[in-house]
Amino acid sequence: MKELVLDTETTGLSVRDGHRIVEIGCIELDDLVPTKNVFHVYLNPERKVSEKAFEVHGYTDEFLSNKQKFSEVVEDFLSFIQDKKIIIHNADFDIGHLNNELSLIGKPKISNSNIIDTLELARNKFPGSGISLDALCKRFRIDNSRRKKHTALIDCELLAKVYINLIDQKEPTFDLAENNESKITLDDKRDYYKKIIFPTEKELLDHSEFLKKNFKKNYF
Repeated sequence: MKELVLDTETTGLSVRDGHRIVEIGCIELDDLVPTKNVFHVYLNPERKVSEKAFEVHGYTDEFLSNKQKFSEVVEDFLSFIQDKKIIIHNADFDIGHLNNELSLIGKPKISNSNIIDTLELARNKFPGSGISLDALCKRFRIDNSRRKKHTALIDCELLAKVYINLIDQKEPTFDLAENNESKITLDDKRDYYKKIIFPTEKELLDHSEFLKKNFKKNYF
């Protein structure tokens, strides 16, 4: 089964206060590798963006005013997520807002059986530690410098990398390039796997000195 990473941005925190979705981003994964199949829309929420939400994502009422409404994109969205596991960080928030939008136009809700919540994965794996998306990026040494604001597609890209680390996938595999130079190259589709950390020159020197000292200590 293919998976997808999903994120939304909203006008505010609670659907009980009438808040709506302003952005949906989805990135498809095939065997944990991102494909070129992406779903991304900005939405006219038909209400004002709260000050706190604006501080988070930076989308103004003016910017959103001429965007499509959820009812205009819902069929494309449902088609995109059909028969796929959905990976979300803090699924209660995003699914709560999506199901609210679906209810408003009389559509069936998204089933929780298709959801993988990386917040729960992180909570179980690192009890008592920071489990926000930024904290997990830092833990796994994932570059999140582009995340100046919370935007759906950037957050999806980061979450795809976090998810692969959370479920302890293997390091990238290497393939021999079929060219005259016979170089070993990293398959460009494996960019989302764990980052390979190479030692610095100082670390190599320190390691060499350590081996010399211990060799003399143990054998002379």
